[in-house]
Amino acid sequence: LDRFFLEDDHPWMHDFEVKIKGCGEEETAVENPENVEDTAAEVQGDSTAVEHVAETPVAPANHETIQEKKDEESGDRSIWTIFFLAFGSGLAALLTPCVFPMIPMTVSFFTKQSKSKSQGIRNAVFYGASIIVIYVILGSVVTLFVPPDVINEISTGVGMNIFFFILLVVFAISFLGAFEITLPSSWVNKADKASDRGGLVGIFFMALVLALVSFSCTGPIVGTLLVESATVGGIVPVIGMLGFSAALALPFGLFAAFPGWLNSLPKSGGWLTSVKVFLGFLELAFAFKFLSNADLVVQGHYLERELFLAIWIGIFAILAVYLFGLIRLPHDSPVQNLSVGRTLLGTATVIFVIYLIPGLWGAPLKLISGFPPPMSYSESPHGVGATGGATSGAQEHGPEGTHLGAQGLYLFHDLDEGLAYAKKEGKPAFLDFTGWACVNCRKMEENVWGEPGVIDIMRDDVVIISLYVDEKAELPLEEQVEVEFAPGKKRVLKTVGNKWSAYQTTHYQTNTQPYYRMLGPNGEDLTNGSADYEHHGNPEDFKAWLEEGLKLYDAAK
Repeated sequence: LDRFFLEDDHPWMHDFEVKIKGCGEEETAVENPENVEDTAAEVQGDSTAVEHVAETPVAPANHETIQEKKDEESGDRSIWTIFFLAFGSGLAALLTPCVFPMIPMTVSFFTKQSKSKSQGIRNAVFYGASIIVIYVILGSVVTLFVPPDVINEISTGVGMNIFFFILLVVFAISFLGAFEITLPSSWVNKADKASDRGGLVGIFFMALVLALVSFSCTGPIVGTLLVESATVGGIVPVIGMLGFSAALALPFGLFAAFPGWLNSLPKSGGWLTSVKVFLGFLELAFAFKFLSNADLVVQGHYLERELFLAIWIGIFAILAVYLFGLIRLPHDSPVQNLSVGRTLLGTATVIFVIYLIPGLWGAPLKLISGFPPPMSYSESPHGVGATGGATSGAQEHGPEGTHLGAQGLYLFHDLDEGLAYAKKEGKPAFLDFTGWACVNCRKMEENVWGEPGVIDIMRDDVVIISLYVDEKAELPLEEQVEVEFAPGKKRVLKTVGNKWSAYQTTHYQTNTQPYYRMLGPNGEDLTNGSADYEHHGNPEDFKAWLEEGLKLYDAAK
């Protein structure tokens, strides 16, 4: 039982459960289950940040219901997004030299060995279903062995992000042809022998043989999906493997039902190797996102925006040269003539490289926002010779205690300092729960904050307080307090990120980022509710939310 106080200060005893929503679509979700004892107290500008963690104003019931409904809708959309991204990855895996040639061979086997067409279709469908079961089991294993309390370390831990970077680089080099990643041959042989049993059991082991034999092509893709899914947690690894395996299994069922379609399949050849190399370059580019996460969390400034973009420009420029047949990699056959598809893909890659180049001089690059480091994390935070974009909100200098942030805006990173300044200036405090490694936070800052109408409010009408829930800096010893997050279970808040994560969880019963709130003249939450990427990821909705908060603040004066 946790203790809540209503407006008349009488305690209300009731069982409750705080649900921490798993993030989707690249949101940061830091799993710190800090449920602490609540007391009725308002947030005051002169109170300490540590005291804030133990103070949880109770929101009206209707607001909590609305917020819970919004979270459920967000989760549903995120799961579907992950499913279709994984489905697309499965389609890409079909076009690799380890899988594509297996389609006509396997379907022909079922149609020829079966006594009737219907039996052949049933066997092929069971074969496809077996593929799905095998990969879903793999996703379930990840779900079971990656408990919620380690998701924070996976998504924001420096060591884990560096490990994922190295892992994806190894996958990329494998796809480029330097070596093959294979499973022990004994595994393949045992599964192959089991497939000779016949019947449904034999068909299941045939599917297992496909999964094992094709591992050198599907392994890097599956590994990348599992890495990305594990940073989100929950059932996402299962959903990811379901989408991937459904795409992988789909052609076997379809071609078994319609064997005539096999004649329309392109012949195996060098183009399959080219697909594999193309995926290798994408893996290599994606790997640097994890290295950037590690650098951002420690604020090392080793991989700043310009260097990150230069690396991507180099990777995709070499990819374009490869697609046009100007260079060859191991296992490539000479390119006599460029196909239409290869020419179009090469042209699209060149266009993408040209699009990236202005980013070296401060262009916002909104199409890839969230992947490079933020524009303020730069050798030249305002951009070289830039007059907009990163500088659209810039002032000559900020108030004492502020830091230069996105769009040239000055932000407080200390809650008490920000609240005190907001009270002094007579402006609403804008709480920004964010993360260094949060992709959707960067999308909001780069695609929404700087838009006309929004940037004026952010610069002139509110006091921004950005609280990083993955900040690894240690708290002073006197602030490393112990909090009880469940009956009999306590935890010591050791880092600044722990403190802000606990504050967000106990005050707002959510722990996903970005998450925005506006506070009134006395530090109370304004009734315009919260804003986030899912529901306010466009300038119009976000501006309307800000304007409603400003009206409520003026009415509360």
